[in-house]
Amino acid sequence: MHALAAGGNAFDAVLAALMAACVAEPVLASPGGGGFILALPAGREPRLYDAFVHTPRVRRPPAEACAREVITDWGTAQQAFHIGVGCAATPGLVAGMFAVHRDLARLPMPVITAPAVQAAREGIAVSQFMAYLMTLVAPIYLELPAARAIFGDPAAVAGGAPVPVKAGGRLVNPVLGDMLEQLAREGEALFYRGDVAAAIVRQSREAGGHLTADDLAAYRVQARAPLRLRYRDAALLTNPPPAAGGLMIAFALALLSGHDLKAMGFQTTEHMALLARAQAETVRARATAGPPREGVEAAWLGGDLLAAHAAALAGPLRSRGTTHISVIDAAGNAASATVSNGEGCGEIVPGTGMMLNNMLGEDDVNPPGPHAWPLDRRLASMMSPTAIVGDDGSLLVCGSGGSKRIRTAVLQVVSNVLDFGLPLPEAIAAPRVHVEDDHVSFEAGLSPAAAEALAGLFARTTAWPGLNMFFGGVHSVQRAGDGRLTGFGDPRRDGVCLGGE
Repeated sequence: MHALAAGGNAFDAVLAALMAACVAEPVLASPGGGGFILALPAGREPRLYDAFVHTPRVRRPPAEACAREVITDWGTAQQAFHIGVGCAATPGLVAGMFAVHRDLARLPMPVITAPAVQAAREGIAVSQFMAYLMTLVAPIYLELPAARAIFGDPAAVAGGAPVPVKAGGRLVNPVLGDMLEQLAREGEALFYRGDVAAAIVRQSREAGGHLTADDLAAYRVQARAPLRLRYRDAALLTNPPPAAGGLMIAFALALLSGHDLKAMGFQTTEHMALLARAQAETVRARATAGPPREGVEAAWLGGDLLAAHAAALAGPLRSRGTTHISVIDAAGNAASATVSNGEGCGEIVPGTGMMLNNMLGEDDVNPPGPHAWPLDRRLASMMSPTAIVGDDGSLLVCGSGGSKRIRTAVLQVVSNVLDFGLPLPEAIAAPRVHVEDDHVSFEAGLSPAAAEALAGLFARTTAWPGLNMFFGGVHSVQRAGDGRLTGFGDPRRDGVCLGGE
């Protein structure tokens, strides 16, 4: 709201929110990470800014690379990650923000960054959600002294096991504030060729990383046309290949398009079984087709691959951290940004207050593992900032965090809105299902019959006791056909909406 009140547009606002997220949600967003920004300028062609992480050009021998496994415990499920400087890929978020600023923003970068700088220096109150998240990632953020000094509870008993900062405490990071202020003043060269770059390269060299000065200097944002498709009475714009998430959402919607979901009834046994099976067929399609590459959209969405999996859908069944920001302004500009630092590599870059990503150790981004990745290549991602342009002139901008669950979270919200006409709060808060291989997970709130049907379709079942951030966080804003603006933040990730109604 600061940027809009200062005369900025949706792109100023999304950049200000991203800067603030690096302070307020350091587990989910960092200058050391990457992401995607979908920009819809009023009266102009939309574009997708790919600012995701890029693999290094040279790989150190495994014996020299620092990569270690940690387990995060969600209570109902566990997930393994790899951390260490050897898991860091070349960050792209800073370059992406400056690219959007050059092309579309109005305000000077120091004005955009000022609230984040102030928050970092003065500290932010830790919410219940952030305290819960810090508990999940405590093995990463409390292992080493520099990170523990920022994210640990200063009131913890001396000599005892460190604990993360608690709800109601303050998270203060003045060094990060200083770095953001300098970055806004000097520009992205500071990060990719200047003092910050030198600090990243020095840490990488000394602590077992792969990043070099050449990796940082060579990083480039890639602007692409969004992936477009029709679904029901709307046009969908989302993240194109080489990212995986948008293509998988489009593929699942194409599978669902041949069925009358509204006639089935919302979250009935028939609806939930179809939704879960469409997710399962989408995973199988990715395994069949291999990693998505630029230009494969037609082969996925209009060829034999889709026909084969649509036929399978009619037959019997064969048996990780991200944040999102959506903005629409009064002039009709819209921006949808999804960014991630993975879980963070666990080590603070000296003199910056920030933690680099651990994307080389993220299974959903780099399945071969932290010691096996293609050189000098953009990693694929599930991140899928998305816009729904209705034939009635309406516009919905959304996206989600949630690792592998991003694609299924966005899929379900899109379907809830377009198939069932649910109001945005209900579409987002409805219980979700996620299928991965032979494993189905679903949230509490489904009917006993629907839950039983899902459990009977798959070899493994996890029933969650309530809504949980494991299933993503679809933060959305919407402009109705009459111009009325509304929004809704996903309660799973402590989402909020500012402005509108």
